[in-house]
Amino acid sequence: MRRLLPVLGLSLLAGCATQPARKYVVFFANNSVELDSSSRAVISEISAKAQRHPSRVVQIEGYAGAGQDLSADSLLAVQRAKLVAEQLHQDGVSGDRIRQTPRAPSTTEASAVGSRRVEIELVNP
Repeated sequence: MRRLLPVLGLSLLAGCATQPARKYVVFFANNSVELDSSSRAVISEISAKAQRHPSRVVQIEGYAGAGQDLSADSLLAVQRAKLVAEQLHQDGVSGDRIRQTPRAPSTTEASAVGSRRVEIELVNP
């Protein structure tokens, strides 16, 4: 019995440990603000997860690569984040739980595809 109690205690602590936040990524075509079926599936998955964790906030970060017109590229990042936020809201996530953060266009992105994305994460408020 003495040996069982420490094992039981450690098992309970392991069950209470929080998992690290997972980032979900939605990719867009070049200069696009349209969601394809795989993007909608990702948004649907994070929406379901957000509904299971009502105390968490959904953080959205929109990205766009830096091209010829930085103001147009900035607007593209904002539009992408807004589109994802709207889809999350349509899927049942309350608007007051959604935080949008557009990122400035960057030429230092690892790839052109990497700069055409929106990252979504559930975070503690």
